[in-house]
Formats: sequence, C-alpha cells, structure tokens
Amino acid sequence: MNYKSKTIATWLALLLGSLGLHRIYLFGPGDRLAWLHPLPTLLGLYGIQRMDLLGQDDRLSWLLMPLLGLMLVNAMICGIVYGLTPDEQWDARHNPGLPPRQTGWAAVIGVITCVMVGGICLMTTIAFSAQRYFENQVTVTDTPNK
Repeated sequence: MNYKSKTIATWLALLLGSLGLHRIYLFGPGDRLAWLHPLPTLLGLYGIQRMDLLGQDDRLSWLLMPLLGLMLVNAMICGIVYGLTPDEQWDARHNPGLPPRQTGWAAVIGVITCVMVGGICLMTTIAFSAQRYFENQVTVTDTPNK
C-alpha cells in the first residue's frame, strides 16, 4: 500500500481538482466520482470559448460557464478539507497500518491558497450568474406588448 500524502492531495485539489485528479490520487482510477469531474469542467471551458466567439448574448454559453466555477469551488473545498484534516485522522483513513507522518507548512499554504482561489471563483460565479439572470429579466420586461 502506498502512502497518501495530505499535502499532495491538497495541492492536487488546488491545481487539478476540477478534473478529479485529487480523487484519483486518493482512491485510484476506479473511483467513479473522480470521473464525473471532467465533463462539467470541460463544458464550462466550452462555454467560455463559445462566449469569446459568439459574444455575451449567447444563452448557452452563460448557462455552461457557471459549471466551471462550481467545479473549481468544489475542488477548492476538497483541498481545504484535506489540508485541515488532523494528521492522525488522515493516517487512519488513508494510510492504515503505515507509520504516522507529520504534515508541514506546505499543506497550510495549500489551504490558504484554496481559500483565496475558492472565494474568488465562488464570488465570480455568483456575480456572473446573477448579472446574466437580471439582464435577462430586464430585457423580458422592457419589451413592449403589441
């Protein structure tokens, strides 16, 4: 059995978590939840590309883009949970039977970065979605009845 590092799991969640690589690291390639991560992430990226090509009035792009934000927020939450899990509990869950190891400052720095990136992603996703929703409401109510 291989040792599962809390620091590596935290940083994988930060850097590539929206694609599910932190779950593959912890639970192996057979983890079904890990394979649910890439599709919404790629759809969100497609929404960004579509908005870049077709402009801000493309409704499909503004429906797809929040998926990317939500997947990034999900990954940051996982990174925060991994990094803040006590070493004893981490070893009992992911490294049973192996000698315990102490986690250094790298996991703490990863958690701080996850909080910053996750907060930015969450605020951006909420602001973008709310803006598009209210812009759509204004255009619907401003059209004159004939």
